[in-house]
Amino acid sequence: MEVTMRTKLLIPSIFIIAALALSACSASISIGQAQPRTINVTGNSQVIMTPDIAYVSIGVHSEAASAAEAVAANNTQTQAVIEAIKAQGVDAKDIQTTNFSVYQQQQTSPNGEVTGTVFMTDNTVYVTMRDIAKIGTILDASVKAGANSIYGITFDVQNKEAAMASGRDEAMADAQAQAEQLASGAGVKLGAVQNISYYSSSPSPIYYDNKAAAAGGGANVPISPGQLTLTVSVGVTYGIK
Repeated sequence: MEVTMRTKLLIPSIFIIAALALSACSASISIGQAQPRTINVTGNSQVIMTPDIAYVSIGVHSEAASAAEAVAANNTQTQAVIEAIKAQGVDAKDIQTTNFSVYQQQQTSPNGEVTGTVFMTDNTVYVTMRDIAKIGTILDASVKAGANSIYGITFDVQNKEAAMASGRDEAMADAQAQAEQLASGAGVKLGAVQNISYYSSSPSPIYYDNKAAAAGGGANVPISPGQLTLTVSVGVTYGIK
């Protein structure tokens, strides 16, 4: 009986010692693994684009002694402005009402006494202009038709996909050139690409504040679309040998 108990105790002890030995062996192998040798570079590219579409808010502000009179006057004036915009080749689908409001404001004397109330109506349309060359003409026609608020002109590019594809190609070429130069200087050779990360900064539309255009009456409003810059960056990790 005593011999049997000793045998039972001995067998688990052997398994514990063997497990510890295997664990120590596995740890030593993991620590001894060599880290892969790599070069990390960032390639950059900038693509210049010419705007081919523009947006602008055109509004009519009216004042009268009553709300009904203010709305009636504003309706007539705004409709005239919309017709003038359409006459310049802008489709109805590219003219969208973004604000219509009626409110009142008290009138006061120099000493602060209330002398009356004036009612005001605002109607604003957001216009998409697909013919960049006609922007000045459209704004001038709007003012002559009764628009007295023009603001928020922005320029953009309708299709940026081709520019982005070109930017990615140029950024990758820049990364490759940098990696080759670094590898040559270090006396090593480039291996396969291990990882690629991609970043792009889509250009924000160019913004112009042209409230002054509403003072119009002269020649067409001079507008310059300028240019937009698309920035592309790629982070590339190359193996070296």
